[in-house]
Amino acid sequence: MLSSLKTIIQEVSQIPELDKALVRLVSMVKATMMVDSCSIYLSNYAERHLVLTATDGLDPDAVGKVKIGFYEGVIGLVGDREEPLNIEDAPSHPRYKHYPEVKEESYHAFIGTPIIYQRKVLGVITMQQKKARRFSEDEEAFLVTLAAQIALEIVNAQMRGNSAALDNGTPFEPRTVNGIPGSPGLAMGIGYAVNFKHDLAQFIPRKHKDVKEQITRYRNAVQMTRTQVRDLSADLSDKLPDDVRAIFQLYDQLLDANSLGREVEKEIHEGWDAGSSLKLVIDRYATRFRNMEDPYMRERAVDIVDLSNRILNNILYAGDDPSSLRVPDGPCILVAQEVSAPMLAEFPRDKLAGIISIKGSNNSHAAILARAMGVPAVMGLQRVSINALKANELFIDGYSGEVVMQLDEQVKQSYQVLIDEEEALQRKISVEGDLPCVTEDGQSMSLLVNAGLTANIEMEQFKQGEGVGLYRTEIPFMMRERFPSEREQYELYKSVLSTHPTKEITLRTLDVGGDKPLSYFPISEENPFLGWRGVRLTLDHPDIFLVQVRAMLRASIGLSNLHILLPMITSVSEVDDAKRLIKQAFLEVKEEASAENQMLSKPAVGVMLEVPSVLFILPQLAQRVDFFSVGTNDLTQYLLAVDRNNARVSSLYSSYHPSVLAALHQIQQGSLANKVPVTVCGELAGEPLGAVALMALGFRKLSMNAYSLRKINWVIRNTNMQELKALLPELMAKDDPEAVKSLLSKYLESKKLGGLVRAGG
Repeated sequence: MLSSLKTIIQEVSQIPELDKALVRLVSMVKATMMVDSCSIYLSNYAERHLVLTATDGLDPDAVGKVKIGFYEGVIGLVGDREEPLNIEDAPSHPRYKHYPEVKEESYHAFIGTPIIYQRKVLGVITMQQKKARRFSEDEEAFLVTLAAQIALEIVNAQMRGNSAALDNGTPFEPRTVNGIPGSPGLAMGIGYAVNFKHDLAQFIPRKHKDVKEQITRYRNAVQMTRTQVRDLSADLSDKLPDDVRAIFQLYDQLLDANSLGREVEKEIHEGWDAGSSLKLVIDRYATRFRNMEDPYMRERAVDIVDLSNRILNNILYAGDDPSSLRVPDGPCILVAQEVSAPMLAEFPRDKLAGIISIKGSNNSHAAILARAMGVPAVMGLQRVSINALKANELFIDGYSGEVVMQLDEQVKQSYQVLIDEEEALQRKISVEGDLPCVTEDGQSMSLLVNAGLTANIEMEQFKQGEGVGLYRTEIPFMMRERFPSEREQYELYKSVLSTHPTKEITLRTLDVGGDKPLSYFPISEENPFLGWRGVRLTLDHPDIFLVQVRAMLRASIGLSNLHILLPMITSVSEVDDAKRLIKQAFLEVKEEASAENQMLSKPAVGVMLEVPSVLFILPQLAQRVDFFSVGTNDLTQYLLAVDRNNARVSSLYSSYHPSVLAALHQIQQGSLANKVPVTVCGELAGEPLGAVALMALGFRKLSMNAYSLRKINWVIRNTNMQELKALLPELMAKDDPEAVKSLLSKYLESKKLGGLVRAGG
């Protein structure tokens, strides 16, 4: 049965039009399971009914016409209960409702299961038998598994907009997809893909009416590819063994008109454009090769796909280098498989409205740089291809991680209003941007910057800032192809420490692993977020740790503003081991400094509070360190067991969760009781709602990305500390994140800061 299921899914997934794919699906299920009927009903949320979309067994004339209310009949019951329904004799069931159009009078046995994606019922798939019987457990398991597999196909079809059955409503907003918030802000513009080359696997099939034009386009592309392949083969002919040269011969054979050509042109005559026709044919070829027993022949699937990708890019670009295509006039949303810092640096700043990275997290280079630049960004958008984004008008919400595609005029106008409101708010904030960070009732707050490579530039954006609350030293490590030397690190740290000698500068020791890998120091783990990362890695490699700490100490000679922060602390022993190494480095550097009559001050040493275990050892940690720094990002992730970089569960990640607030309150109270200064340096501190919550909890020192500093300063200047203290009991009594945010939003609105409510989420 597993083999049959795999065959069905594999074949159906190669059919680009969902309506046709579902027709093939029900036919294959009916034959495989030897039932009398198989049907699929898709949800129309706009009109709140299920539409018969495909059937093999019921009257085909009823497809698209029979509409069953969400709570009507046994079909509606399956969707309502969100679980399988197995009935021996359906007509005798109390919820049974007869629909004459489908002509199912002769059917008795019924089994149906909901098709669900991310808690939304997309539809119902059913099997029916004329004979009254109860379907077996194996049959039920097959149908449930099939429903889970086809759910994503239905969602992807909705994203592509290539299903008539989905045109009038689905569980999702039209053409909307969710990723991970990378940098706050709203933006609208044309998607522009940098250095983008099309890949058949990601290519979205499209129809075209001009058969002659598409055949000409295909034949020209084949001829260009033939020339490119022959040139490549000639260039390498003296360097290649015979078996590799045979691959070029295979390429030449495939490019023959009697091989791929006939089949591709047949698809063009069926109404597909040249690129789509190529994809349909190659998908079939590649599947056949991958299923062959001979390992050599299986590997040829890779060659076929590679060759076809070359043809595809020649179809689309007619031989031009895609990276040379002109950037559109007006605002652009930069789109890439993985946006890099050089891409951002090279892209015209006056046209860069926003960023979308298919891969990546909110800790990636691109996200950090985007926040520093004040450019909205969405990361980890893995459920949509670049092809669906490029050259289309897009709206991105960097607060929620939402991307909206294919905007109509009315939707564009509504989003433009939001963008205009945000820009007006930013202008208002800028007027008071550099005023002292003091509440209405005279209570001072300390604001610091979270920095990476550009700490000096970031600190200049807000002169009232009291220093660097978190300098991510891993970024210089990630930007290189080897470990930076002690001298390279010394020069980097020296530039920050000496430029701001009167402000505290907190340098975090190397924090890699998890979602921050080093290409030259690969770590392969089953679960990297619970693995070898942070201080665990550097304690296991004292050579790396000592070189870095020595560089920090040497950079601080003659100064007294160095704070060293230890990440991913889970136990007292880790602090003891790290402090022993810091002491060793200190004595070495002090001896060197004394020899040159220079003074070395002892640095403050602190720990990141980001793992739940530290909540229970705060007194012991307080005896060993000079300060605490709360990393709300990881603390939230570990408390809620939610990978914050996984778009599939990103909706469950919220630092406003009552358990996170309770943990933060415990940290603040423990720090106060043990007389240890504490700073919050996670993303929560840079959100208006988050800053208000932290102030209510008793925190007085917040560190955030440079772009948020002026905004948070403005929030603080327009709030009242006594009011926030009075708000705390009600805040701690809330039982879900939305209730927490609602309470905080009401407070901001009461202070006439309602325009910031959206940014607070």
